[in-house]
Amino acid sequence: MRQRLSPAQLTAPFVMTVLGLAILISLGTWQMHRKVWKEDLMAAIAQRSSAPPADFLSAVTATRQQGDNAIGLEYLRVKVRGRFDHSKERYFYAPDPSRGPGYNVTTPLEIAGSPVIVFVNRGFVPETLKDPASRASGQTTAGVDVVGLIRESGHPGRFTPDNNPAQNMWYWRDVTALKASAYPDGKATVMPFIIDQEAFDAAGDGPKGGATIVSLTNRHLEYAITWYGLALTLAAIFAAYAMTRLRATKA
Repeated sequence: MRQRLSPAQLTAPFVMTVLGLAILISLGTWQMHRKVWKEDLMAAIAQRSSAPPADFLSAVTATRQQGDNAIGLEYLRVKVRGRFDHSKERYFYAPDPSRGPGYNVTTPLEIAGSPVIVFVNRGFVPETLKDPASRASGQTTAGVDVVGLIRESGHPGRFTPDNNPAQNMWYWRDVTALKASAYPDGKATVMPFIIDQEAFDAAGDGPKGGATIVSLTNRHLEYAITWYGLALTLAAIFAAYAMTRLRATKA
């Protein structure tokens, strides 16, 4: 005797399939929106990092007055004049495949005509030149002009070691901790970000500027295709299931 297919036997799978499709398609669409956002962000970073340098203090003031800003001061190209306090150098571990183990030397800059201090990533030194005494020619005490990109405090990656202020070993940008280690009395006015100094003709043995890597990944199209592909697969599975059940009732 031929067994008739009850509508209820397909209703539940159909509803679950529709819900699944709605979720998968919305995730794919969200990734497409993220793709557009990331492309706009990358274009903004490329534009501001290659623009003529703005006066540092004026740029900071103007950006803060604008309020909400998608990327804040990140990668803004600025110029500032001041004197380095070399006694407070901080060392960020920065192994380089071509130059071997080394450090990015980050030093407080006392801004000329202002009580404000900003940390400057002066650039790379090999491990053999970590000791300031080994590169005395690069430890100028005169006023200097710094041009570079603003970098805000970051976040450690999953496998990034913890910063060790007591040993002066740093692995990621934590400006709050930098300030606390260099100015423990808390009285100094320190900007809450770092300037990555551009490549320049460094005196003597460095440091060598130009440590910034402007690189953002944009795999959102790939993710969107994955979600849309899963949605298509789910629809095909339901169609195959429904056709199989319908044929079985006619056999």
